[in-house]
Amino acid sequence: MDVNCEGCAGCCIDWRAVAPAASDHERRGPREPLDDAYNLVPLTRDDARAFLDAGLADALTPRLWRDESGVEIDGVSVSAIDGKPAFFLGLRKPPKPVAPFDTEPAWLPTCVFLDPTTLQCRIHDDETYPEECADYPGHNLKLDQETECERVEDAFGGTRLADDDPPEDLPGFLLGPQAVGQKVFVFPDPERLSGVVGRLADGESTAGDRALFVAAAVAAAPGTTAVNRERFESALSTAREADSWAGRAIADWEARAGGERPAAEDGESAAGDRSPAADPRLAEAVEVARGAPETPGWDAE
Repeated sequence: MDVNCEGCAGCCIDWRAVAPAASDHERRGPREPLDDAYNLVPLTRDDARAFLDAGLADALTPRLWRDESGVEIDGVSVSAIDGKPAFFLGLRKPPKPVAPFDTEPAWLPTCVFLDPTTLQCRIHDDETYPEECADYPGHNLKLDQETECERVEDAFGGTRLADDDPPEDLPGFLLGPQAVGQKVFVFPDPERLSGVVGRLADGESTAGDRALFVAAAVAAAPGTTAVNRERFESALSTAREADSWAGRAIADWEARAGGERPAAEDGESAAGDRSPAADPRLAEAVEVARGAPETPGWDAE
């Protein structure tokens, strides 16, 4: 795809707060997500396994939907398949100080893997780079749906989508029944989500809550609602142990955005200022110092 991403990253940032007009296209369907994330990237089962193996399970989060015809947990009726709660698995979006589209830096929900300084993906060339990200915006164009590139053009001008013809070698879609176990997952034990769904609905999910859904996605069987129990418990144990640079950075970003002093690690004083001022250069202390891969910048050859 021929797209102009420099200074944009519109598909990686919830930029509605700096947009000249309101937009809520993700809430137009029949089911309302429990979370308030924008542009959540739905991961495949293979994506989930790659993140788990890389120790990055703490960078993932589930999406469930309100559905009166679904299954009720914690007083919330959520979408279900065969009585089992259905969900996507996506990438977490903590607040980061970013300045897309030549705007002033502001705290905006931003993909955990986006470098705030260059607005480039830190895992673009990595094995964990999600399939949906690699294919975007090809699927939208194939389905004749508006792309985030076009929304950015409408809001801020310029040309972001230079070619609106979908690639001929675009991988197969995962739509309808074929998506089950591959991109749309089910949680095998609804009763195990007691308390979890309530926290998700309140935006207060814990690391343990999120690990449950990572495990269910990893243990899913393509095309079915079956979940391998042994693999589920093994994946859950691994997910619970995740303590990556990404997970630690999320906690730090959330503290800084709230004007709090970041928690010290390993007996050391927290790096950087406690100021809530939106400065993309904070990424050096928050992400790079913790081991985040650096990005080349737009002048790199």
